[in-house]
Formats: sequence, C-alpha cells, structure tokens
Amino acid sequence: MPKSLFWSRTDTAGSEHVVLDGPGLTAQGVALAVDPIPYTCRYRLSVGPDWSTNRLEVESEGAGWSRSVRLERGRDGWRVRTGEEGDLDAALSAAGHPPAGLPGTDDPGRLAEALDVDLGGSLLTNTLPIRRIGLGRLPADLATAVTVAWVLLPGLAVVPAEQVYTSLGPGRVRFASGTFTADLEVDPDGFVVRYPGLAERADPL
Repeated sequence: MPKSLFWSRTDTAGSEHVVLDGPGLTAQGVALAVDPIPYTCRYRLSVGPDWSTNRLEVESEGAGWSRSVRLERGRDGWRVRTGEEGDLDAALSAAGHPPAGLPGTDDPGRLAEALDVDLGGSLLTNTLPIRRIGLGRLPADLATAVTVAWVLLPGLAVVPAEQVYTSLGPGRVRFASGTFTADLEVDPDGFVVRYPGLAERADPL
C-alpha cells in the first residue's frame, strides 16, 4: 500500500506532504513555505532498491515566476536540465532578499560523488542516506560521511554538499553539515519524525 507522510514546518509557516510507494522508493510530494518568499514546490523522486537516487524532478513557483530542475543519475554521472519563467530574483529583491542565481548547475561533474539528493527543507530526503548506508544497523556513534546533490529552494540551484550521519541509538540520528548539527528523531523505517528547528511529523505514526 502507498504511504502518506505529512510534516509541519516549525521554523516558518509551511508544510510538506508526500505519497510513497516501492520497491525502493518512488515519491510525489508538495512543499509550501513563506520564507524567503511564498512558494509552492512539487517534486517527484525515484530511488533504487539500494536507496541511491536515480531521478529527482522539482518545480517551484510563486507570484510572477516558476522554475524547474531535473536530475538524473546514470553510468556517466548526473544529467541536469532546467527551466525558468518570470523573474524570481526580482521577487526576492522586492522582499529584501539576495538573488537566487540560476537554477541547476553549470558543471554536473561537481556532483559526481553524490549518490543522494537533499531537497532544501524536505525531511523526506534525509531518509535516503539513512536507509542507503543502513544507519539503523550500524553501531552507535559511528559517523558516516556522504556527498549529496543539494537542491536549494526556491531557486533550485544544485550544489554538492558534504554531510555526516551518526546513529545515536534506536530512533535517533545526528545530522551534521559544516558547523551545523541536529539530532533527528526517526521511525523504525528511517523516516524523520522530528527535525528540531525545522519540522515535525503531523500524520498518524
């Protein structure tokens, strides 16, 4: 049976709803937020049986603008396609925020080491490395470093990012990137229940 998950943002007004199916993982999700400006994000994600990402398609839109990015991982690396209508940077500037720049990346080769994707603000994508590296089966306090293709919202720029996941025992995972750390609460399937300072599950567990 497909599975439905819903998160409420705790850092800003917003939410994320996703419907999941297997084997591996296919997902269709919608994320809403008002920061830095109001936007709607729709995404489609395909993950293989080993939980490495095969494809991510994302569309984001707001008043007077829309963007899209498609990431596909093959034997020769990542392929990245983008689309853009309207002027997101003008909307950001009017709200007092810096420009987002162009969607996608000018050098897909920078993503060569990434097996996972991280969609900004999406708690679903934290599950991908947790499941892929089998974090629930690893000894507590054993840190595992991963490289992800990080998709920034709402502008959809794609950059490589180094992240570290550490099991803290049943139901707890430490996430770290640079100097930032957060101790996540996860369910037995590795899906995030609570990400302090970002979001928490609002669906029945």
